[in-house]
Amino acid sequence: MPEFAELDFFTDPSLVEDPYPWFAQVQAECPVWKEPHYGVIAVSGWDLLDTVYRQPTVFSSINSPIGPFPPLPFTPEGDDITEMVREHRASFPLYEHLVTMDPPDHTKHRTLLMRLFSPKRLEANEEFMWQLADRQLDTFLADGRCEFIRGYSQPFAALVVADLLGVPEADHTEFVKTLTHTPGEVGVTEGSMTTNPLEFLDNWFNTYVDDRRREPRDDVLTELATAKFPDGSTPEVQDVVRIATFLFAAGQETTARVLATIVKLLAEHPELQEQVRADRSLIPALVEESLRLESPVKADFRLALKRTELGGVAIPAGTCVMLMNGAANRDPSHFESPDEMRLDRYNLREHMAFGRGVHSCPGGPLARVEARVSLERILDRLGDIRIDESVHGPADDRHFSWEPTYILRGLTALNITFTPRA
Repeated sequence: MPEFAELDFFTDPSLVEDPYPWFAQVQAECPVWKEPHYGVIAVSGWDLLDTVYRQPTVFSSINSPIGPFPPLPFTPEGDDITEMVREHRASFPLYEHLVTMDPPDHTKHRTLLMRLFSPKRLEANEEFMWQLADRQLDTFLADGRCEFIRGYSQPFAALVVADLLGVPEADHTEFVKTLTHTPGEVGVTEGSMTTNPLEFLDNWFNTYVDDRRREPRDDVLTELATAKFPDGSTPEVQDVVRIATFLFAAGQETTARVLATIVKLLAEHPELQEQVRADRSLIPALVEESLRLESPVKADFRLALKRTELGGVAIPAGTCVMLMNGAANRDPSHFESPDEMRLDRYNLREHMAFGRGVHSCPGGPLARVEARVSLERILDRLGDIRIDESVHGPADDRHFSWEPTYILRGLTALNITFTPRA
């Protein structure tokens, strides 16, 4: 048994703090590997992930947010379990949300979501971002220090998505108070994700959609509530509600992590901070490299619907396949010097932070704009950004806390100091 196999990715807390040495070992020795703890096939090579992502009829997304927990609600039989998954779909956690759907249902429901990403809507949303960024910075600017995630990235990301969805401004404060469930808690393997953690958001948006269908208004929520499927049929209220819930939960979670990662990099590398301050055209490259180096998604999951082979390894139907995005984004066969930040990297946008194929994150472009707007205003108004050593320790003995999940990668807190600017 290889040395890396002794560590259990799903329960070992050491892999929460720094998974990258382990990723590199797995990738170098077994890019397609049957891990010994739960029988999951772990895939870590960039090309291999790309192959899986682009075959939704072979690899279902039904287990995307849960992985191997809980186990399948049936015993796989034969070399093609497509019909078995279809029959038992309602037994899977979050089966009703876009993230677990497969074509053609996924294609149909994604059209509802994409109505929110029209050029006109995105332009108005970006105008909101510029105002919001300053408003949020004003809450702590005079202090010269802050805990960045709770002080800026979480409320900013939540309110941007709330505005995109057309949530009334009077309700924005309540939306900031909501905390979504973080999937994939390390060490929780029994009964994990047996209920819908987004139910409270479902109830909230249900009220909005019902109201707009009864009394249409000239607003975004009405556009969403009255949208049609491509065939002209009217979605059920719950279909629309779940689209809104999914976007709110997934959008604010990912962006909050990305923003914290970027600010941490700037605070720890003064030369990088000065380089970007001097040349703001580097901001898009900084965002892409940050997404690659610290992908907000460490691992994604698929269920093999059909017996197949990947990288010379046989994969029976019914096998849980783990796509290690965090490893693929540092694949040396695809990215030169993968552990280094290179703002002049020729394949900057080829990372797997937003997935690939039909399930590529629809909010990726939105997250990029949020990061660009935030960084412009942060660099304008926060001078000499540094890690707060009174909290995280000196440069040679740093201590950070990371979300205890095997799915997502993100800091739980980031304390910084800075020189306030007008």
